[in-house]
Formats: sequence, C-alpha cells, structure tokens
Amino acid sequence: MAQNENKILIHACCGICSGYPIQLLKDMGYTPVVYFSNSNLDTKEEYERRLEAQKIVCMYHWVELIADDYKHNDFLASVKGFENEPERGKRCEKCIEFRLKRAVEKAKELNIDKLTTSLVISPHKNYEMITRIGNSVSDGIEYVAIDFKKKDGFLKTNNLSKELGIYRQNYCGCEFSKSHLN
Repeated sequence: MAQNENKILIHACCGICSGYPIQLLKDMGYTPVVYFSNSNLDTKEEYERRLEAQKIVCMYHWVELIADDYKHNDFLASVKGFENEPERGKRCEKCIEFRLKRAVEKAKELNIDKLTTSLVISPHKNYEMITRIGNSVSDGIEYVAIDFKKKDGFLKTNNLSKELGIYRQNYCGCEFSKSHLN
C-alpha cells in the first residue's frame, strides 16, 4: 500500500489543544489522523475525561481518532529518576519523548509518513524543545514542526473548546505537574 502523502498523524495531548491545530492542518491540505496517546495522565479517570473531550473535537472536525492504550506504568518508568524535576525541566522532556516515540510507532503502523503534535500550542510548552525531540525520535517519519501558537492559535483553540463545551483541565497531566498547582 502506498503512503498517503496528505495524511499526517497529529499526536493530541487533549481536546482543548488540538482543536485549532486540526483545522489548520486541514487548511494546509493535510488529512489529519488524531492519535490520543497520553499515558502520562495521573489516573485512568483523567485519561477517559480527556479522551471524551478529544472525541468531541474529532467529531466536530470529521477526522479519524485513534486512542492509545493507557499504560501509566510505562510512563512512570520513562521518567524514573526525574520525578522531582521542576515543571518544564528534564522530566517533561522525557514525557514528551515517551509520547512522541509512541506516535512514531503508530505512524509507521498506519503507513503515515508525517507527524506533528498539538503540545506546541500551549504557552507553557517550549516549541524549540518539542521540535528537537520530535526530530530526534522521528526514525524515518517526517516530523512537521508547526508553531500552532502563531496567529492567535492558543486563543482560537480555547475559543473552540469553550464553544464545544468540552472538559478543561487545569494541569498538564501527570501527578508531578498536579503537585505544582499550589
């Protein structure tokens, strides 16, 4: 089977962050396939809440959604030794690497040769660091670096999530980020 040149796998961290990137990718001529791979989330319940929000966003955009299995112990193993790192530190880099490696594996399985992530839309995330990680783990898949924050992307994605009435979390996802809320 030939690869579909227009397909791109978008790793989606949550429904809020993926709303505008999905539309922008469609506007750019891509056919986005959304991959919800977030074993970093601290509980299965949180995973399910965010997945439900992601389903609503994907139905709104009429795009395919593939949900990864929730394997929190695999995530914990990937950040072992970095649990006490500050937010946006080495633990976060390991987390992003873990999730993007899973996305690369899924892209290969689906015969999709391009990958991006909605993580970069957050003003709390470092675009350059995520791009570096995306390129380093790509393993033959083209990592498409798009700064979704540009042109009011974060505002647009937040407005869409409010319009759709989807769940809006107040922490990145893992138990370590949750402990930084105080």
